[in-house]
Amino acid sequence: MRRVLHVSSEVAPYSKTGGLGDVAAALPSALARLRGPNATTRFDVTVVSPRYRSIDPAKYGLSKWLRTIPVPLGDQTIEVGVYEGRPAAAMGETQARLLFIDHPPSFDRDGLYGPPGGGDFPDNARRFTLLGRAALILAAQLDQWPDVVHGHDWQAGPALLYAAGPHQGLPRPRTVVTIHNLAFQGRFPASVIDEVGLPRDLFHPEGYEFFGDVSFLKAGIVVADRVTTVSPRYAWEIQTPEGGVGFDGLLRARAERLVGILNGIDVDVWNPGRDPRLPATYGADDLRGKRECKLSLQKELGLPLRAETALCGSISRLTDQKGFDLIVAALPSLLESEDLQYVVLGSGEQRYVDALNELQARYPKRVAVRIAYDDALAHKIEAGSDLFVMPSRFEPCGLNQMYSLRYGTPPIVRATGGLDDTVVDFDARSRSGTGFKFADYSVEALLQAWRRALFTYRNAPADFTALMRRAMAVDVSWASSAERYAALYADILSSK
Repeated sequence: MRRVLHVSSEVAPYSKTGGLGDVAAALPSALARLRGPNATTRFDVTVVSPRYRSIDPAKYGLSKWLRTIPVPLGDQTIEVGVYEGRPAAAMGETQARLLFIDHPPSFDRDGLYGPPGGGDFPDNARRFTLLGRAALILAAQLDQWPDVVHGHDWQAGPALLYAAGPHQGLPRPRTVVTIHNLAFQGRFPASVIDEVGLPRDLFHPEGYEFFGDVSFLKAGIVVADRVTTVSPRYAWEIQTPEGGVGFDGLLRARAERLVGILNGIDVDVWNPGRDPRLPATYGADDLRGKRECKLSLQKELGLPLRAETALCGSISRLTDQKGFDLIVAALPSLLESEDLQYVVLGSGEQRYVDALNELQARYPKRVAVRIAYDDALAHKIEAGSDLFVMPSRFEPCGLNQMYSLRYGTPPIVRATGGLDDTVVDFDARSRSGTGFKFADYSVEALLQAWRRALFTYRNAPADFTALMRRAMAVDVSWASSAERYAALYADILSSK
């Protein structure tokens, strides 16, 4: 039995701003459940994450420890509480353990990384250093010292730094950092080094120094035994000047330790055959329930009930990264020339909120906008839409396109990162593919792909139905991805 400690700033459904929360719930649970000939080692898995204000212990059945844990932080010692639970994604007999660090001055706030109005909390370096330090101290006090510490994104950089340091007779754990989005680098002024007690001997260009500042993500990349990304294509993209966001040289230098492992999704939660949020269930062999889901979604959103009209959906942060500059530029032309409806669920930059609301006002029977986070509606959009629109500028992995495949909703995506890895472009001649892809990041390229999808939906219904069924047959589960992580752990453990 090997012990693996995951350190993550969010874990769904308790805390989530994007795909990181989903991964931190699903991957540890999949690792804990690994069985069979390909799983040569069993894993005892623990996840450590903050208890934010939004995490109600009574709602989630969390139990509070009676004792507190002293955590050194700079020249102070902070007493933190601990809540314990189980990841919601863990449904088998063997489950991952979930521990929440409870420190109200650090985590009892509106927002995970910054206030609702935008920006970052000024003490984020201190907050997430506390998380990383507490995670390692907890493991030692529980007599559950890890063989592997697996940190996620910049917030886990301090945890990986501490894992790489001395531990009073305990062996050094092997370490993995997963980059979910290289654009977020955890950059802070050098003054935080002494404030939070980071190892000063690593503050140099080959360490965690980045143009005079501290980068928590760079710290993780520098000290980790392996660096993973959430798709193979993204592992290649971040080694280029265009995709490396200033880290491409560092990542090329560590290319032998860099690997892309595609995320999966929780196929129990995202299952159109037994999704309790849907008005009707369906499967690849019987798609009649999808039509009912579409009509129900149109009704709920106040759109005309038109089964023959292509209903296109997006669920996303409303940002440049997700391609909303392309979407808001392309939609007027499409709405004037094509028979379609468009629904979007999400929140983000005010300029896109305003542009989408303006389109809804101009086309009230064609466009429905919901500025919110609504998990139930997200499931209904995946099931009720005919096409899913996700034209990202860059996409480390992406999960919504995999949800869409699972629900028989062919995605329209740009060929970047995980979108390129998971979606096969439709070819009318060979009747192959699982969605519609385009390469250039331009309005014209998106319009061409979107119109190609609409043409297939409208004029080749048999081809479109076959496309839906191929999409639903794609294996998007965590099983194979968890086995790849298990093999990665085995490799670094055997290299001691």
